[in-house]
Amino acid sequence: MISVQEAYEYCRRLTHRAGPHFSVGFRFLPAAKRNAIYAVYAFCRYADDIVDEKQEQPLEALLKQWQEELDRCYQQKPTHPITVALADAIQRYPIPKTGFEGLIEGCRMDLLYNRYPTFDSLMVYCDRVATTIRDLSLPVFGYRDPKGIEYGRALSTALQLTNIVRDIGEDLGRGRIYLPLDEIKAAGYSEEELTARVKNEAFLRLMAFQCRRVRDYFDESAKLLPCIEENARLSVSLMRNVYVALIDRIEKEPFAVLDRQIRLSWWGRGQVIARTMMAGSSS
Repeated sequence: MISVQEAYEYCRRLTHRAGPHFSVGFRFLPAAKRNAIYAVYAFCRYADDIVDEKQEQPLEALLKQWQEELDRCYQQKPTHPITVALADAIQRYPIPKTGFEGLIEGCRMDLLYNRYPTFDSLMVYCDRVATTIRDLSLPVFGYRDPKGIEYGRALSTALQLTNIVRDIGEDLGRGRIYLPLDEIKAAGYSEEELTARVKNEAFLRLMAFQCRRVRDYFDESAKLLPCIEENARLSVSLMRNVYVALIDRIEKEPFAVLDRQIRLSWWGRGQVIARTMMAGSSS
């Protein structure tokens, strides 16, 4: 059986490879918290990859297997490197199993639905898959103010909606549209135009609306920082600020999301780190 330290290293490598934006701030957490967050993210990423990547086995069966591995993890009988690390993390922090179960249910929704008629219906999906901050990370970051849950939800939602806007073209390639269909229509655009990746003024209106809403969630999420333990604040600030920088890029190049995934370079992420640390030192 792989050692706990080797399992954490496995999760660290997976996290930095798969989530270069999301994980920018993780390096600034104390070691125990950092390891736990790596394990949490790796579990979530593995579940997400089941439905996003081509698999030889039926996807529902793979999700069921991952659910069973979660059960073994919480019984302290893990068999996968990710859950070996996670089994250690849940002994150190009160990370609820229900958060992971909700995530798996959200991934299952990807097998059932590829369109969302309204924002309310999309939020049902987001509330399940975007649990990484609200339900799973807050117990690791540490918080005492119960409002932290509300602000954690705002940050989780902002991150998920950023992913949706950023990944429009990639999701089209998988036959999925996450943008609410009624909002597409309200912008004067259409599902058919989106599928054909038509670049026009209506698409710009649609993107402007989506980005404004994401910013509103980011604004609300700024209230999370005073609610969490001081040694986690820089990490959360960086996570938030990197994603705000992604929205900045998307607003400057809205058509680009139809053709490719917008990313920040190492230099761009480094600039965010420098600005965030300077702001923290002057506050």
